[in-house]
Amino acid sequence: MSQVGGAIHAPSQVRRSRYAVAAVFAVHGAVTGSFATRVPWIQDHAGVSTGQLGFALAFTAFGAACAMPLAGSVTHRFGSRTALRALLALWTLSLTLPALAPNLLTLCLAMFTYGASAGMADVAMNALGVEVERLLDRSIMSGLHGMWSAGALVGSAGGTLAAHLGADARVHHVLAAGVLTLLGLLACRWVLDLRPAEDEEPPPRFALPPRSALLIGAVGFCAVFAEGASLDWSAVYLRDELASSAAAAAACTTGFMFTMAVARIAGDAVVNRFGAVRTVRAGGVLAAVGGLLIVLAGHPAVAMGGFGLMGLGIAVVVPLCFAAAGHSGPNPSQAIAGVATITYTSGLIAPSLIGGVAQATSLVVSFGVVTLLACGLVLFAGVLRSGERTRAKVSPQAAAVPGPRP
Repeated sequence: MSQVGGAIHAPSQVRRSRYAVAAVFAVHGAVTGSFATRVPWIQDHAGVSTGQLGFALAFTAFGAACAMPLAGSVTHRFGSRTALRALLALWTLSLTLPALAPNLLTLCLAMFTYGASAGMADVAMNALGVEVERLLDRSIMSGLHGMWSAGALVGSAGGTLAAHLGADARVHHVLAAGVLTLLGLLACRWVLDLRPAEDEEPPPRFALPPRSALLIGAVGFCAVFAEGASLDWSAVYLRDELASSAAAAAACTTGFMFTMAVARIAGDAVVNRFGAVRTVRAGGVLAAVGGLLIVLAGHPAVAMGGFGLMGLGIAVVVPLCFAAAGHSGPNPSQAIAGVATITYTSGLIAPSLIGGVAQATSLVVSFGVVTLLACGLVLFAGVLRSGERTRAKVSPQAAAVPGPRP
């Protein structure tokens, strides 16, 4: 038996919950991958310029920033399973909205809802992942995020096929949303239903990031900015800057997600051997090299290789930031919400900032900015060292304590 927050959990429950949470991560990622590969179609359908597209994508960040701090209160009130089930379904169904938008105003509203649902579901599933990691007493967060990347890879592969066939993104996303909603609801049946202790005070309804989240969030900021920029603009970059076909442009996004998935699935073993700081610094070097290839590319294949290296370099940063935040205090949801607000706001404002810079200069200059931020991973990775020490202090050992199941 293992114990967290006064509840007793059998080993079989914990193992089953680990696989269920991994499936939830995969479903969440599949939504992102499905959306990212159809951004050029959505831009053309809404009839917006590059700058207007960036403006609309900024509403994704605004929605996430508004909603993420609410996630801890929702989880506390309804329990981890019910909250995750509802928030994940809201996220999968929101995939249908951007492709339905016929103009800039409706696209902005769609992206606000898309971002809000993405952020709340993300906080809920990461908080649950940290609790399962506590019970198992070993690192699993990189692997969980690897499943997110694997899901995003599947979603982007479907988007690549749909783009190649010239399919209407409205039909594509409605079908994808229906399938992913069903899969998400099924996976949530087996996650742990964690509830607060009777004497535990509820968190604020709107919890601002704690101080401990700021430094950790700064590292995640650099990585997630590069991730958001690459996800939403890689296809546009190949199409507009290198005159690639729609299928090749979508395949670039798929390749980016593939390298992230591979690196994250292998990430736990790498981090356990070399430590978080050295792993993140090495990743920063790879990401910076990838950024240089993107900026200097004269052929689509070179740019695709650059995006692949970018994905490989930034892959494990966010899982390590979330793990450090979740183990830094007694309320994982609030701490993760704080780091998630910083990092994913970065990722969600990245597309709009990239668009704004591109409107004023070019997408090449925009990805020069991304390359500079990748260098920040090398410089600031040391702040994760304190997170490792904190985790060693608070991570509970698996306890063979008999008792009733929740």
